[in-house]
Amino acid sequence: MARIAIDMDGVMADSTQQYINWYANRYGVTVAKESLLGKPETTGFPLDGVVRQFLYEPNFFRTKPVIAGAQEVIKALQEKHEVFIVSAAMEFPLSLAEKLAWLEEHFPFISWHNIVFCGYKHIVAADYLIDDHVKNLSTFKGEPLMFTAPHNVNVQEFKRVNTWEEVGALLL
Repeated sequence: MARIAIDMDGVMADSTQQYINWYANRYGVTVAKESLLGKPETTGFPLDGVVRQFLYEPNFFRTKPVIAGAQEVIKALQEKHEVFIVSAAMEFPLSLAEKLAWLEEHFPFISWHNIVFCGYKHIVAADYLIDDHVKNLSTFKGEPLMFTAPHNVNVQEFKRVNTWEEVGALLL
């Protein structure tokens, strides 16, 4: 049985789609996900800097779409492994309560005992960390698994998983 730490934003919750949806709703312009490939997160939109402001708005974290396959694979992982959701939730004041409510709605099978909200993730002790950010994976002492997101497509120093089906094939 392995201990698996799983990030939320960009791994379970589709942050990129949420940026696109909120930008389209606010400014009437739909940005293609492909146009964001290789660009730093929250950049690549016609009005520079506005997308980062969404992170401070009510319901941004609460209404993110679930990434395809996450619910099924995480539930299956729990049957074989010790699974923890590990999410940075301190930087944006509204995110903590919204992330918890999001998890309760979309992942009701995850106990509160297995949810870790933190700042830096380097304190996490697990066998695997599934995350989309270099800053978290580079300090992890177990085996880092980079979950593909537009902002990390050019990163090559970590083992990559592109979908939840690939996570399942690797860890189930």
